[in-house]
Amino acid sequence: MQFEVSQISLQGDRKNNQDRVGYIEYDYGAVLILGDGLGGRPKGELAAQTLIETVEKALQKSPMPIPDPFDFLEGALLQAHNDVMAAGREQIPPVEPGTTAVLCLIQNGSAWWAHVGDSRCYLFRHGLSIYRTQDHSYVEDLYKNGEISLSKVSTHPMRNYITRCVGMLAKEPEVDLSKEVMLTEGDIILLCSDGFWGPLDDAQIGAQLNNGRLSDTISALANNAVQLGSPTADNTTVIALKIISLQLLNQTSSNRSMEVHVKQPAVDSAIKEMENAINQYGHEMDD
Repeated sequence: MQFEVSQISLQGDRKNNQDRVGYIEYDYGAVLILGDGLGGRPKGELAAQTLIETVEKALQKSPMPIPDPFDFLEGALLQAHNDVMAAGREQIPPVEPGTTAVLCLIQNGSAWWAHVGDSRCYLFRHGLSIYRTQDHSYVEDLYKNGEISLSKVSTHPMRNYITRCVGMLAKEPEVDLSKEVMLTEGDIILLCSDGFWGPLDDAQIGAQLNNGRLSDTISALANNAVQLGSPTADNTTVIALKIISLQLLNQTSSNRSMEVHVKQPAVDSAIKEMENAINQYGHEMDD
């Protein structure tokens, strides 16, 4: 499979950036990871970074292709929860950090995702958001129960209160899992923190993703989210992957573990990768 990947993480108006993002590519596909460390707790950035590292280790230990994507995703998030709690206990003094978590596994032409908290995974097709995770938040519950209207969601005083997270509490969180989704060339999978999706709407994101370079669009959207959120803009982080080709290359035996390559591409390197992909696979891209 061939991908175009772009990511950006902006501090916004916060004192530091507690968001973390990861991209892992292997012969059969890729894994995207994003965590938004809880700002109301100490060491949110530690929790988010521990999430990234735990998922990377889980993938390195897994047989390829991953035989049970749902088991892998749920297991990685529950292990991350335990690792975050352990990392907090090692601090002096001990702390109980937490983070949101969203993962997406892309393998053999399909995608699966899992999440805890209000960081989101979207699947855009021809500029339309055809799938999106449902936030684990107090306000989302109010909306789903019909207690507030959609117009009140973005301005509700408790809109930033999440109901599930990785870490913070001893009890393991309930992980939401998607169904398997078959991908087509041109699909865009996007993971983001609430600092990105909060000031923007899904239609606006999709419309811009459908035009121009992915790296340019992601950068423009993130900067727009920060501007709209100013003077209290949150950390704003997003990673997007566009399917250039579903053709499998360099297949190896599925009965052994494979080396995976951990990548966290900057915007400039993503532009270069995209240009190379266009030169080699341009005839396979959708208009």
